[in-house]
Amino acid sequence: MKKLLLFLCCACSLPLMAQKPGKADQKAMSLLEQSMDAMRVYEYNDAVKFLKEAIQVKPDFPDAYGQLGLTYIAMKQYSSAIEAFTQLEKLDPDGARSIRPSHARAFAGNGQFKEALAMLTDYMQTARNPSPKAVQLKKNMEFAVTTQAVPFQPQNLGDQINSPDPEYFPSPTIDGKTLVYTRRVRGRDEDFYIADRDSLQWNASRDMGEPINTAFNEGAQNISQDGEMLVFTGCDFPNGRGSCDIYYAIKTPQGWQPPKNIGPAINTEVWESQPCLSPDKQTLYFARQTQDAGADIFVSTRNAAGQWMPAERLGPQINTKGRETTPFLHADGQTLFFASDGHPGFGGLDIFYSRKQADGSWGPAVNLGYPINTIEEEGSLTVAADGKTAYYASDRSDSKGSLDIYSFELYESARPMPTLYLKGYVYDVKTNQRLAASLDLIDLQTKLTIATIRANDSGDYLVPLPVGKDYAFSVNRKGYLFYSENFSLKETQNGQPFEKNIPLTPLEPNAVAVLRNIFFPSNQFTLDPASATELDKLVALLKDNPTMVAEISGHTDNVGSDAANQQLSENRAKSVVEYLVQHGIPAQRLKAKGYGETKAIDNNDTETGRAQNRRTELKVISL
Repeated sequence: MKKLLLFLCCACSLPLMAQKPGKADQKAMSLLEQSMDAMRVYEYNDAVKFLKEAIQVKPDFPDAYGQLGLTYIAMKQYSSAIEAFTQLEKLDPDGARSIRPSHARAFAGNGQFKEALAMLTDYMQTARNPSPKAVQLKKNMEFAVTTQAVPFQPQNLGDQINSPDPEYFPSPTIDGKTLVYTRRVRGRDEDFYIADRDSLQWNASRDMGEPINTAFNEGAQNISQDGEMLVFTGCDFPNGRGSCDIYYAIKTPQGWQPPKNIGPAINTEVWESQPCLSPDKQTLYFARQTQDAGADIFVSTRNAAGQWMPAERLGPQINTKGRETTPFLHADGQTLFFASDGHPGFGGLDIFYSRKQADGSWGPAVNLGYPINTIEEEGSLTVAADGKTAYYASDRSDSKGSLDIYSFELYESARPMPTLYLKGYVYDVKTNQRLAASLDLIDLQTKLTIATIRANDSGDYLVPLPVGKDYAFSVNRKGYLFYSENFSLKETQNGQPFEKNIPLTPLEPNAVAVLRNIFFPSNQFTLDPASATELDKLVALLKDNPTMVAEISGHTDNVGSDAANQQLSENRAKSVVEYLVQHGIPAQRLKAKGYGETKAIDNNDTETGRAQNRRTELKVISL
């Protein structure tokens, strides 16, 4: 971007220098030439010094004011650029016409979009051959004048994270205690750094070291929400398929394992980069170079065997004929942030967000707005699980030397759902042995599976729980009864995660499972539609074990008469059996039984206890 800007500066200054070279005395012209030499090697402060000296020697030197404005644009000091261009307009209004796109860019960089559009409109009326950049900037300004500024107060993360070297691609874990990011060390080699957070601040970051960091170039990483998997871009690796491929590494109790190429379903002979994992680690979003669009965002999912399927482009709501890069899926699994220069924006790459729809598709791309987005290029934005704290990289005036990582509070309408999490381990209820298992989180309203988590070989798991919905939670392992739970997060939570160690019962005669996601209206035995998710899992269990005979039992609390409770429990058990029969389970394999209030599993003196006692159970009679 800097090279492009330098070319613009030099190209735009030439017409001015050619206007009246004889009127500039020799010293002023020499200082102007020295400023141009300084610009070519990005010594902007020196260039400004030479130009100010030239103006002191010759106060009516329009070329110096024009070049000064262009230099200030390169330094992103737009107010100063406007002052210089304004003086140029006074001294040489005819000569200044050719540089008005740059003057308009200074207005745009300063957030004065109406002034920028007015200047570009006037310029276009007389320009014989306006540059494509000027035409695009006018389109950007036509969009910009229709928007309002959004709240934005970025804070530098400080010396614990940032250094004189560039830092970018911040990636936090769901608990907010770990931040991984990329640092370009000594301007050459990209490596990963990691920082831990206590209750008040980030602790000093440290090099992730081997086997993650190597002599090759690693960058553009994303750490999984549970902190157990890292995906990243490796360029020119010996086992690479293209110039840049996507790699992954797994964290074990012994530490990080050596990275591996993620494979041909994702990596090709072209550039793949900027990967991001879904919260359940079963879906990967990334950017790929394309011939028709420069770069698009692609997605790949894992099949039941854990293999990545061939990647496909996301739809037209996300990808355009322009560039799409830096995808980030929030912990809620429903909000995708990305950068694009193909959707209407302020200029260059802007940051957008899109929300997943009820049918699983992505909704319209929404520009995050000014001043988060500017006429410069923005990207690599991530948002913490709280939905409010955003991180991004920028070279602002208070940076430590180059790109630094900043945080800011994302304004309310753009926030993802705050996301809590459930963590613990899965174990055999009879032997206490830890078990690998599959865990499904399902939206009870839409019946969509929000996440499918796989507990590792040690049984450990972490499941994101976006606030604002009711969920069914199911744990499955072959040879065991499934375990079910539900979480109602429609109400405001205290922000604390849930912890639960999950017992699985071996599939054998007399084994019992509580079916916590079968619901009935109060004092009724008609199945609530939200029960379908659990009932369908029960159907699948019975079909996978075709000789199993089971009892479905209903239970109540002690509110009401014994007789009424007995009848209600029987009718509820029959309703479940009827559903199973309707879905292909032979009636002779099922027995409906009501126990009323006689088999309480908790105290009936509290509402929580009574809720526990109101339940449906499955008991294995024979296999």
